[in-house]
Amino acid sequence: MDTPAWPIEHEDRWLLNYRGLLITKISIDYRLTLLLGADVEVVVECPARISHGPLSNPKNPSTAVVPERQDVAAALSLFGAKVLSAVAFKSGGLRMVFDTGLHLNCPADPSCEAWQATGPGQWKIVSRPGGDLSVWRGEHHPSSDQAAQHTERLTTTTQARPNLTEK
Repeated sequence: MDTPAWPIEHEDRWLLNYRGLLITKISIDYRLTLLLGADVEVVVECPARISHGPLSNPKNPSTAVVPERQDVAAALSLFGAKVLSAVAFKSGGLRMVFDTGLHLNCPADPSCEAWQATGPGQWKIVSRPGGDLSVWRGEHHPSSDQAAQHTERLTTTTQARPNLTEK
């Protein structure tokens, strides 16, 4: 079974299908920008943490990453790393796990957009202030409700047209 290239929605999270993509570029201004492959971008704008292993284990060391102060040295070790998993939680957090054992954890921020992920294609997911996600699906991957509405419109339009080939 093939895995779709676009994110997969679950009750409490979106699975971002970035598995296998390499971090090919890291940019720093007031944000930390990670380019994955050629067309996926993850931008961190608020404090985050880089850890060796999950943050839930207090024995795993972690380092703060604060893009607005360009305090992102710990993130430079992500260059060339391969993504093993990327999860956008509907509470606004982002967790990425890499083949190097490093984890990037970006919590939601109460007053600004903590992070955003763009791609593949026209997909965009943004962590909204206060926690929550905004998701733009792109025109090529409609939601199931949108697809059903479109199908219904086509059926209704087709049934309403007279058949011009009949005499």
